[in-house]
Amino acid sequence: MPTPTAKPLYRVRRSPIHGTGVFATRRIPKGRRVIEYIGERISHAEADRRYENKAHDDNHTFLFTVNNRVVIDGGNIGNEARWINHSCDPNCESLIDDNRVFIEAIRTIQPGEELSYDYMIERDRSDPPDIDVIFACRCGAKNCRGTMLLPPKKKKKKAKVKAKAKAKATSKSGAKSKAALSRTKSAKTKSAKTKSAKTKSSAAKGAKAKGPTLKAKAPRGTRPAR
Repeated sequence: MPTPTAKPLYRVRRSPIHGTGVFATRRIPKGRRVIEYIGERISHAEADRRYENKAHDDNHTFLFTVNNRVVIDGGNIGNEARWINHSCDPNCESLIDDNRVFIEAIRTIQPGEELSYDYMIERDRSDPPDIDVIFACRCGAKNCRGTMLLPPKKKKKKAKVKAKAKAKATSKSGAKSKAALSRTKSAKTKSAKTKSAKTKSSAAKGAKAKGPTLKAKAPRGTRPAR
């Protein structure tokens, strides 16, 4: 007697948040890995080359940073993960485990709920003045910050900044983390946490020490194209 196939965890359809979204078709427990973010694995330089001629107000991209050498372009040989929308109050998170990106439930998700995670897109000095408008968030959460970008970093006193810079100069992990977060120039990328217990990438570990990433978190990443 043939074994019945399990009902898929999710399906792709139009989203009230933005364009296309991914929705749970059955209950997804907290901690469940829902899907892996798949796509062509390219260098940061190649990611910049592909998107250097994008329109100023185009916020569509499927790029996701893995470490300071690799970016996943979900727009090429990608899967349904590229359609998961951003939310400031998400039910999932992105994390990096052994140089692979996964989307994992951070709470129990009920059938019919749209899957979402925080893109944690890094800001850059070269960003135009209207960058928050370009990457506006429409998640509708009570705590919505109005943008898919991370909040601007608070300015620190010069003395603290110098001390921090000196500490980084003597820390290999800090240096790698900084490199990882500044590799991709013209293209915005999404970021994830790094699963420290399993990751083998020293660059990813350095990113984790740095803070977010795109949680331990990994280097900054770019948001998928729609």
